[in-house]
Amino acid sequence: MTPFPENIESGALGYGAATRRLPEAESTFHFYMGKILSLRWALLALIVVGWFVYFPIIDNFRVSTTNQDIFTGELTNVGFANYTRLFHDPVVWQALWNNCLYAILSIVFQVFGAFMVAALIEGLGSVRWRNFWRAIYFVPSAISTTVTGLLFYFIYQPDLGLLDGALKFLGLEQLSIPWLGNEHTAIYAIIAMSQWQGFGYSTLLFTIAIQKIPKELYDAAIMDGAGPLRRLFRITLPMTREMTGLMTIVTITGAFQVFNEVMVMTAGGPNNSSQVLGTWLYQQGFIQNDFGYGAAIAVVIFVVTMICGAAQLWYTKSRRVQS
Repeated sequence: MTPFPENIESGALGYGAATRRLPEAESTFHFYMGKILSLRWALLALIVVGWFVYFPIIDNFRVSTTNQDIFTGELTNVGFANYTRLFHDPVVWQALWNNCLYAILSIVFQVFGAFMVAALIEGLGSVRWRNFWRAIYFVPSAISTTVTGLLFYFIYQPDLGLLDGALKFLGLEQLSIPWLGNEHTAIYAIIAMSQWQGFGYSTLLFTIAIQKIPKELYDAAIMDGAGPLRRLFRITLPMTREMTGLMTIVTITGAFQVFNEVMVMTAGGPNNSSQVLGTWLYQQGFIQNDFGYGAAIAVVIFVVTMICGAAQLWYTKSRRVQS
């Protein structure tokens, strides 16, 4: 007969091992269940994004190879005829040039100009003055694009507009012209309005990036005798490189997607001189009922913005690796 204490000991050991194994099994079960649930939500998000973002992009390529009447639904496959037409359409090239001009001037003002102004604001000694100038520059960004376009439409009015009135007050009547009615100045007038509105938002983002730079770097540079310009280009500019890259991508993408400003102020006129790809797409697809050709223009916008964005991301990444 086995002694009673041995049964107690063996039973206690067996129970203890079981109690140790049970929590481990439960934790493993909960771990894999959490993984499955997280994948479920990720799959749901992927389905939503794919349906509302990627599927329309892919379907737009299909539509661009057709001639489709959006009112009757009649559909004719034309292959790449719409793209051939693109290369022979002078308005498309004019619109593409206007978008490129828009992007170049936006980078000058909304990236480099905004960076310089943000650096000047953050260099002020008074917190009250810093807050004041941030608010002053940000106010135009809080106004909707449509309202801003109408406002500048009246500012640019010949004889009655604020701009021509100021020129006459200063004795510069010879510079007074129909800004939106002149083929050589219409697109520049629209770009100027857009820069006025978007400048403050870019400046605010750069001030946030500058505020994240450790103050010790500036203190050490001052002790080494570095002046304001040297601190600006040796500390502030390199430390805000990621924000500069992000703002460049956003600015270029926005320049090729511009629509409201042109539609409100000139609708692409006069004589298509201020057309951009977005407004020409709208006129061809929804006004002229040439939906396939409009889809082909949309493909051009997509390809150009993707190339610009990918190039900027590659450049930013390579610079980060080198530094």
